Amino acid sequence: MKELIQPITLFFIIIFVNAQDKSVPFFIDGEAQVVESFKDQSKWIRHDLWVETSFDSDNDGRMDRMHVSVTRPSQTDNGLKLPVVYETSPYYAGTAGLAAGLFWDVRHELGEKPKPRKHLEVTRTGKRPIISNSQIKTWVPRGYIVVHSSSPGTGLSDGAPTVGGKNESMAPKAVIDWLNGKAKGYSLREGGEEEIAFWSTGKVGMIGTSYNGTLPLAAATTGVEGLEAIIPIAPNTSYYHYYRSNGLVRSPGGYLGEDIDVLYDYIHSGKEENRARNNKVVRDTEMINGMDRIKGDYNEFWERRDYLNQMKPMKAALLMAHGFNDWNVMPEHSYRIYKKAMEMGIPTQIYYHQDGHGGPPPLKMMNRWFTRYLFGIENKVEEDPNAWIVRENDSQKNPTPYKSYPNPDASLVSLSLQPGGQEKGGLSLKKNKIKKLERLTDDYSYDGATLAKAKKSKHRLLYLSPVLKKDIHISGLSTLTIKVASSKKAANLSVWLVSLPWNAERKAKITENIITRGWADIQNYKSLNESFDLIPDKFYTMSFDLQPDDQVIKKGQQIGLMIFSSDREFTLHPKPGTILTVDLNSTLLKLPVVGGSKSFNKAIR
Repeated sequence: MKELIQPITLFFIIIFVNAQDKSVPFFIDGEAQVVESFKDQSKWIRHDLWVETSFDSDNDGRMDRMHVSVTRPSQTDNGLKLPVVYETSPYYAGTAGLAAGLFWDVRHELGEKPKPRKHLEVTRTGKRPIISNSQIKTWVPRGYIVVHSSSPGTGLSDGAPTVGGKNESMAPKAVIDWLNGKAKGYSLREGGEEEIAFWSTGKVGMIGTSYNGTLPLAAATTGVEGLEAIIPIAPNTSYYHYYRSNGLVRSPGGYLGEDIDVLYDYIHSGKEENRARNNKVVRDTEMINGMDRIKGDYNEFWERRDYLNQMKPMKAALLMAHGFNDWNVMPEHSYRIYKKAMEMGIPTQIYYHQDGHGGPPPLKMMNRWFTRYLFGIENKVEEDPNAWIVRENDSQKNPTPYKSYPNPDASLVSLSLQPGGQEKGGLSLKKNKIKKLERLTDDYSYDGATLAKAKKSKHRLLYLSPVLKKDIHISGLSTLTIKVASSKKAANLSVWLVSLPWNAERKAKITENIITRGWADIQNYKSLNESFDLIPDKFYTMSFDLQPDDQVIKKGQQIGLMIFSSDREFTLHPKPGTILTVDLNSTLLKLPVVGGSKSFNKAIR
């Protein structure tokens, strides 16, 4: 049975039915359906404009204007008002690419000043009026208007890119205000006639992946009226957590040597005449002075770019998506926001799959979300389970519902380390009674996969569970408490949780070998905010979480805790030779197992 949209829209339904034109949204089972007359792309109205903001981030003496494009059904010129699906991005007008020299050189000693790097200019692309075609084919036929905008300092938008600065939150807020009649839009970048969003109901939902998924969250933290729902997919929710890990300078996976100033150069496609000023003020002053590639501490610069700290005004319904094997924007980014939003009482759901970067929720899930919060259809989506996990061999369209994430039946199982780590030590429920120290020698030339597969290595310590007689289901955050000493005043510390034997086949699934990972700077054993030079060979105790996961480890496998120093794919590359000594008696892995110790015991008997 078709559901009516809001009463305010009923008037238009009567008009169109009387005119024998059924060009109005309709709903079946709580989902917006494709409207036949909205499908004809030749009849879509497409136009662009500039929305004036409340800031002047390029310091040119006038308020920055954001370049906006609109795609809407032709019926909106005849009185039909519709809600908006909105995506904003710094990428639409082109990027600097990934040329050699753009990244920082990671080959230097920890604590030393890094070598200078090259700065590349972006050649701006894109033509008016089309900024992007994303989202349009999905949502316009279902009765939504799709809006795009370029972020500050990119494309034809004014301003300076700040990579997490306040203007990146306020820019989409201005666009949403314009859609609600609370901000000014103009036909030109300077001057021009006023443009009014007469076709907008004022209800807005934002969506996007990666950086484009970060910006919906950024907008929502302003508390802007009219932003009813957001769907961030693999969002970067904290630039500290993207470029650092527990005090350690760590690159995002696949982009060794990237840092926040590299991303700034990568996206800076705005006005050529403003770039020198923006570079001086933002990149070469604020970023260089604040990012700290030497210590890696969590300071005021990073605090301002952490959206967890800005969530108090947020009220937009939140549907998040992420991959457990996303080693670019790691799964902790979504988990930390999901957890906080739940505590705040915001309607929240999270969708986790087993693949890498990107991957939206199923269309049905997104459609129900936007239908509920943008059209106001009471489809009871807020009563659905708030966590959806795609199992290893399932389609992403067929997630398993959980009451919440982690699986409510999971509890932490404490595992102690048994001697023999240079070959194969043990992971046991029984605490090691004999004091035992084991050592490894740092050498970044060995990658993690090689170390995990090695039968013996002085460059890592490996501790294995017994061979599993039954499957084990892990759900949540594993925590490592480690007592360790370094032969130098600073050292990388890398930890992988692996499933062995390692499947080295080219067609091995992404879930088969690495369960989860973590990195830390022992110098930050007291706090993320302050690091201390290590006294060589003195022991320090540090606790930190590995990345969240939900995975079934099959019987016949062994769960392995691998401890090493420099991670070739993620960390700086100091000269080989630093020695780490681990006190096994005071080192403990807490593993989140569904069914707890009882299930773990059954699996290893």
